[in-house]
Amino acid sequence: MDIQSVLNRVLLLLGAGFLVANARLILEYFTFLRRRRSALLIWPSPKPPYYGMALAIGVVLGLIVFYKLVFLHRQVFGEAMMFLYYAYLLPLSRRIGRGFYEDGIWGDTVFVPYNEVSGISWREGEHRMTLILISRLRNLARRLSVPVEHYAAARRLLRDKIAAHDIHFTGTGLDLGVHDERDEI
Repeated sequence: MDIQSVLNRVLLLLGAGFLVANARLILEYFTFLRRRRSALLIWPSPKPPYYGMALAIGVVLGLIVFYKLVFLHRQVFGEAMMFLYYAYLLPLSRRIGRGFYEDGIWGDTVFVPYNEVSGISWREGEHRMTLILISRLRNLARRLSVPVEHYAAARRLLRDKIAAHDIHFTGTGLDLGVHDERDEI
């Protein structure tokens, strides 16, 4: 087995992995398009660390794809999937509004319906507050970075959702019957 065939297999494997990641991001974006009419309080996603480097990787991959297609006439599946991810889908995913919707909370990585929230906690940061959501079904903690200017509105919205019984914490911990769930916020 020569080095070229090993490299082609590695690129094919990377392409398959990026195909899955691309499909996930496209599905998330279409889900956002469907849900954005029900947005209550949203804001743009913050730039991920090394965002400029990710865009530069996308540009370099675009040049590689162009060179391999035009001059070498070789398959570019792996490089094309990586190019699509870094140059198009990663910037597109930043347009997904993070925050509060009529039927749930879109965290930093996933949408959590209100009926799945079993616990809430706040963490302070310099420019952002972080809402920690505990999922009732998956027993996982999810994060939502809330800009400081939206902190008060987010707390009010959560109190209203608890008062409307969209979010309830019963069945979690020791319930002695004298607990007001709105105090969790």
